Amino acid sequence: MLQKTQYIKNFLFSQHLADGIRITLEIILPAIVCAQFGKLETGITISLGALCVSISDAPGPVKHKRNGMLYCNIFIFFMAVLTGLVNTNVFLLGILIAVSSFFFTMFSVYGNRAASIGTAALLVMILRMTSITTPINVVYESALILGGGVWYMVVALFLFRLTPYRPAQRSLGECIHETAKYLRIKAELYDTKKNISDEYKKLVMQQVVVNEKQEQVRELLFKNREILKESIRSGRILVLTFVDLIDLYEHITATWYDYNSLHEKFSDTGILNEVSVIIKNIADELDNIGSAIQSNIFYKKKYDLIPELDKLKSKIDSTGEKNKSVFILKKILVNLRNVGERANNLSNYFGTDINKREVQSGSDYSKFVTHQPINGTVFKDNLTLKSSVFRHSLRMMITCIVGYVISKFLPNGYHSYWLLLTIIVILKPGFSLTRQRNFERFTGTIAGGLIGILILAFIHDRMILFSLIIFFMIGTYTFQRLNYIVMVIFMTPYILTLFNLLGLGFMNVAEERLLDTGIGSLLSFMASYLLFPHWESAQLDDYMKNVLKANINYLYKFADIVRGKNNSVLNYKLTRKEVFLSNANLSAAFNRMLSEPKSKQRKGNEIYKFVVLNNVLSSNIAGLIAGSSGYENITDQNEALLYVRQSIHNLEESLAEFEENYLPGVEKIKLPESSKVVKNLNLQFFEQFNFVHKLTIKINKTAVAIARRS
Repeated sequence: MLQKTQYIKNFLFSQHLADGIRITLEIILPAIVCAQFGKLETGITISLGALCVSISDAPGPVKHKRNGMLYCNIFIFFMAVLTGLVNTNVFLLGILIAVSSFFFTMFSVYGNRAASIGTAALLVMILRMTSITTPINVVYESALILGGGVWYMVVALFLFRLTPYRPAQRSLGECIHETAKYLRIKAELYDTKKNISDEYKKLVMQQVVVNEKQEQVRELLFKNREILKESIRSGRILVLTFVDLIDLYEHITATWYDYNSLHEKFSDTGILNEVSVIIKNIADELDNIGSAIQSNIFYKKKYDLIPELDKLKSKIDSTGEKNKSVFILKKILVNLRNVGERANNLSNYFGTDINKREVQSGSDYSKFVTHQPINGTVFKDNLTLKSSVFRHSLRMMITCIVGYVISKFLPNGYHSYWLLLTIIVILKPGFSLTRQRNFERFTGTIAGGLIGILILAFIHDRMILFSLIIFFMIGTYTFQRLNYIVMVIFMTPYILTLFNLLGLGFMNVAEERLLDTGIGSLLSFMASYLLFPHWESAQLDDYMKNVLKANINYLYKFADIVRGKNNSVLNYKLTRKEVFLSNANLSAAFNRMLSEPKSKQRKGNEIYKFVVLNNVLSSNIAGLIAGSSGYENITDQNEALLYVRQSIHNLEESLAEFEENYLPGVEKIKLPESSKVVKNLNLQFFEQFNFVHKLTIKINKTAVAIARRS
């Protein structure tokens, strides 16, 4: 119950809801104002421009938002004019649909924001297909659409300037929530009543979500010069808190054990269940911190970890007195203390201590985000069948043409543009994504249609219906980037109610929408399967190579620590980021493959094993790095480096299975001429070395099984 309450609170203060309310107001205000002067049709045309530009208003730095909306205005004006001039001729309009659907789909080579601009341009073309008028009116109405787009851009940028840090605060809060969820799943691994295999699958899936949220925060913080200014306290606090959050996440991932063995040895002691409860309490504390940051309110720590750890320590000591080896439990206790301390560091966001810390230069932070060049060379280089974007653009063009031809034969042709609209929204580069969108679109349309019909059958008061339109609009724009099926459920009654108020029969509209959605869904599904298909199984080799390379680099960083070589913190964190990113990307690609036809999948069990082994390897390397303060805990440097070299060699052999021209670099690790003897031998540390080495052997065997039997 408490978690549900927390979820509702998080949602109410989320960026998604804030954007949903803002976008709704920006779109609907022109129509309301113009309606007061008897110019509702003019207002709707202006609102159309605002609607199209809102598509390009994705989260990100203000500079990117401004440029995206500016170019979006240019393209929607151009497409509105061009469509209005050729829509009287069926053949010219068909040519425009073919060229535009290909050209604007190719925009995705420049990233998600550019792709959304292309979608907005296609949307205005589709919505203006049936609006036949004189050339003078075409220019006039296109100018109104441009005016609506400019209105939206100006208001959006103005509101952003008023609260420049709120999007970053909300995004950081959401990232903390997802990290807390990851920690909560990790707690289930200690629960003796849970299935470890099932929980680990959830953990791998949640890792993908956490990585996505981290990337969003990086985009907002590290590409924003205002936030990175040392003199601005609010920006410095956000950056340093995010840095602490990444360190916390690394430590959470580094705490990996043989959970099956733990359950066998200690399930009867009750200690593991207590560990699970403590971890969940830390996760709850993280949620509270995230909510406070999202809500922009002060927060005081509620959970005191130390007394719980003292009780746990007493129970572990008592278990040790019964002739049981409890070293691993003591290690868990230490890790719990470290996780608790790092979680507590996040509460510094609300104090003054964080003001004493310095942030790195903007150029350092910029290395953590990708920078997409916008030039003709990128576009030209992708004009080949080897490019997945080019193949998808051809697929989109062919499907849109087929949809356009079919729409000319439909009996209800007035809103036949819905067919093309369904295609551009549903058809995605990969089969699995298209299949998912297909199901969500069709199911959401049916559910939303039933809601809309029931509302219009029993409610006839125009003011109530108008209020419901606003409610459904807010729901539509709130969930457009959060949950597609929920967005469609909101959007369908919104459209039906709007058309009813405009004097169109809602039953006819509902029938048309369902028919066009069904045909568009079927065409999209067939196109994704038959036209230049993109199967995840064919892409998995690249993802597996990236994971292997990331783990190899991670081991090289550890080798530097073993040798006492000074490494910059920045370079280490960049390596760590690549490890997180590559593991998450592989997990996401593997899960997409599982939703594809069985005949198109390959080596599902082996690839899943590869995913898990590399996750466990990354965790253990992180554990070795976290557990080695400099070099003082390693007695024999030769032996330590030998383990690392052998482990890297195994990974490089695995990499060679997927990349024929790969050149190994293990010789970069030179063994010292004499051993550097320090302190006493740490057997547990070398046991972990041995475990890492065994993991790399298993990874190599799995890679061979995948590569040679494919």
